[in-house]
Amino acid sequence: MVISVSGDAPVEVVRLLADPARAAIVDVLAAGPACTCHLVEDLGLTQPNVSNHLRALRHAGVVSAEPHGRYTYYHLNADALDAAAAHLSALAARARAAADSRREC
Repeated sequence: MVISVSGDAPVEVVRLLADPARAAIVDVLAAGPACTCHLVEDLGLTQPNVSNHLRALRHAGVVSAEPHGRYTYYHLNADALDAAAAHLSALAARARAAADSRREC
């Protein structure tokens, strides 16, 4: 079960990608669709571990699943990553704009 503190999709994506295994899965999928067996082999993780991470990523809209015969191929949703990147860019811009303003105690 994925617990979201904000309910904001880009923030949820950033939170999910903070996990090294999920970030590695996304990195592999950036090279093209892959099935669970490919991810297990490429990352050295167990099949249940990969499946649990994929479920969280699917729930957040980062990946989508496409059945193909006996296998399910996972595709990366570039729009979800673009939204997360835009969110981080906006935070960086806010930080630059407020760098010299200090709140009084």
